[in-house]
Amino acid sequence: MSTIFRILRYISWPAIAGLLAAAVILLLFPEGLNNHSDLETADLSPEANTEWAGPASYASAVRRASPSVVNIYTRKTLTRSRHPLLDDPFFQRFFNSSNLPQQQRMQSSLGSGVIITADGYVLTNNHVVENADEIVIQLQDGREALVQVVGKDPETDLAVLKADLDQLTPISIGDPNQIKVGDVVLAIGNPFGVGQSVSQGIISATGRNGLGLNTFENFIQTDAAINPGNSGGALVDAYGNLLGINSAILDRTGYSVGIGFAIPGNTAIKVLEDIVKHGRVIRGWLGVEARPLTRQAAALLDLDPPSGLVITSIYRGSPAHLAGLQSGDIITRINDYWVLDTERSMNMIADLSPGDSVKLDILRGGESSTMMAVAGTRPSVE
Repeated sequence: MSTIFRILRYISWPAIAGLLAAAVILLLFPEGLNNHSDLETADLSPEANTEWAGPASYASAVRRASPSVVNIYTRKTLTRSRHPLLDDPFFQRFFNSSNLPQQQRMQSSLGSGVIITADGYVLTNNHVVENADEIVIQLQDGREALVQVVGKDPETDLAVLKADLDQLTPISIGDPNQIKVGDVVLAIGNPFGVGQSVSQGIISATGRNGLGLNTFENFIQTDAAINPGNSGGALVDAYGNLLGINSAILDRTGYSVGIGFAIPGNTAIKVLEDIVKHGRVIRGWLGVEARPLTRQAAALLDLDPPSGLVITSIYRGSPAHLAGLQSGDIITRINDYWVLDTERSMNMIADLSPGDSVKLDILRGGESSTMMAVAGTRPSVE
């Protein structure tokens, strides 16, 4: 028994000494343990990272934006070709006129739209309502109404409708110029006609062009699911503000594959305002046709950056013609912005108002010069 007590006494002294040392350290350096905890959690704490923002649920955003998104139903009358024998008196005797095949049938299609103003102006895609004989919108509250087409802009694939309804909820407008790749977005529309639905994703890219979908392209790309029927619906931010009008998908299967495109909201609003005020969209115009300068040719000309537009033809009497531009001139800068590709340059000119001055840096015969032009009005394509 005495041996056991000696062993316990031998073991207890180091243990007691260790506890006393730990207590002294805790009293003298209480912040030490907290610092260790901060090192482990600082990178994971939303409060410690100012870039972490946004709700855990998007119900408030949906509740705010969804009353402004409408379902669109269109009908087109299709005329069938009449067989020539039906007009022959000999063969007409063999047909009961009451059972002649119908010469017309109705084809229905669907899409989505966004209420922009309280007095009933609605934005949608031009391809949703193109050639429609009848257009009906259905609100989230179940009300339906026939609408009229105020105007169309095929060059951006947008159309403006007018609904004579009261108690409409216009959507809150966001700023597409402030969006960043990785921002959360919601796509609201009527996919496959199942009724209003919401899909969630992020901004995948901005400024997408060269897709061959529209004349003027500056798409917001998103992986939020956009399916048939979503066209014309709203792309909104995490707070329910409109960022764009859903327009197209990368079509390999006809269904969403995580690459969808929306027309920026500021572009869409300008189209609506111009159509309401002028009956069509007013865009700047120089009156030239041009093609991109190849990188090899740009390198030979010592251009930095290695890009430019070669004028291939000029419309007689156009602003470019009046300014003295010639076929073969190479435009390197427009209003001090480098010409990087055809699409951005077209958008830059189109965004001008008729009468605006345009500064053009050009190369002609290897010599650099600056010319001034006055933007004209782009002819309508309708």
